[in-house]
Amino acid sequence: MTIALTGGPILLDGGFVEGRAVLVEGERIAAIVADGDIPADALRHRLEGRMLLPGFIDAQVNGGGGVLFNDSPTVEAIAAIGAAHRRFGTTGFLPTLISDDLAVVRRGIAAVEEAIARGVPGVLGIHIEGPFLNVDRKGIHDPAKIRSLDAEGISTVTSLKAGRTLVTLAPEQTTPAMVRKLVDAGIVVAAGHTDGSYADIRAALDSGMTGFTHLFNAMSPLRAREPGAVGAALDNLDSWCGMIVDGRHIDPVTMRIALRCKPLDRFMLVTDAMPSVGMADKSFMLQGHEVRVVDGVCVNADGTLAGSDLDMAGAVRNAVAMLGVPLAAAAHMASRHPAAFLRVDDRIGRIAPGCRADLVIANDGMTVSEAWIGGAAERYSADERRLTA
Repeated sequence: MTIALTGGPILLDGGFVEGRAVLVEGERIAAIVADGDIPADALRHRLEGRMLLPGFIDAQVNGGGGVLFNDSPTVEAIAAIGAAHRRFGTTGFLPTLISDDLAVVRRGIAAVEEAIARGVPGVLGIHIEGPFLNVDRKGIHDPAKIRSLDAEGISTVTSLKAGRTLVTLAPEQTTPAMVRKLVDAGIVVAAGHTDGSYADIRAALDSGMTGFTHLFNAMSPLRAREPGAVGAALDNLDSWCGMIVDGRHIDPVTMRIALRCKPLDRFMLVTDAMPSVGMADKSFMLQGHEVRVVDGVCVNADGTLAGSDLDMAGAVRNAVAMLGVPLAAAAHMASRHPAAFLRVDDRIGRIAPGCRADLVIANDGMTVSEAWIGGAAERYSADERRLTA
């Protein structure tokens, strides 16, 4: 059966269009046609003025729905996290492990591989954020778990046989040759939790590193005589920068300045979400320490930031309100840009013929009413969009 989504603005690569319909057949987008060219036998799905957007892709999801991936590196946890974020438009995500023992990393990789094999909706691979970090920029990460990148570490993080693997590391804690080994094995490498100099970061970029994890946070800043990791990120026009746009991780003024430094399509929204997303209970345990959501931000007892309580619909909304980014561009920061970073934009992250039908239907206030993954829709009433216990 052909489903025709029609009757509202549709976000294509070049921006919003009107008077068009997206034809979905099975799991994929078959065509984009004028409203007058919808096949007579197609089932019309009316947008009723709501927007049709590419499904959001989140490269950094620690948890959601009361579940933390580190605590429960299982298929069931991945499914629960994905379901919690889907209500906010996330149709593709990387379950993320923060610094932990390599045994936990191996369990997480095995769970992701099984989740992909079982067809758990939305899971695209895994993000391994540490343990190959700089303890001086550890943030909330447990310093006892941080270690150097060695042969065992490389063997572990390159073991996923399906989906994408993103590894966040501190380039100064390893070597350009080790970065190149990861890249040659198909790993997407990003700098994060790093105190590296501009030269350190530049060497990693030259060795194939392509990203920066939560730009500005937990990395060496831009200084007068040492550009640091931030300077390297903004100076390099080809790398992608993830940003947590909640108004607390980074001041909006700082983010607006960053957006002027390199092409907008090299910035992407991430949530760095914790178990509190999709939950009424805004507290959880992280590696033996209680974390609470205070004024919309996850912090531990001493006030250290511990991920976020942000969802992707909220990140898009904030990008418009805080950064002055047009809605179309903000939605692309949550879809097309991360898809390009993960090298999957040939099949997801866009509304285009041949792409998987991962779609979001939302109003202009970014309230999500439907989220489609592979042509299968979930619809959310006002009650279902409220946080649940």
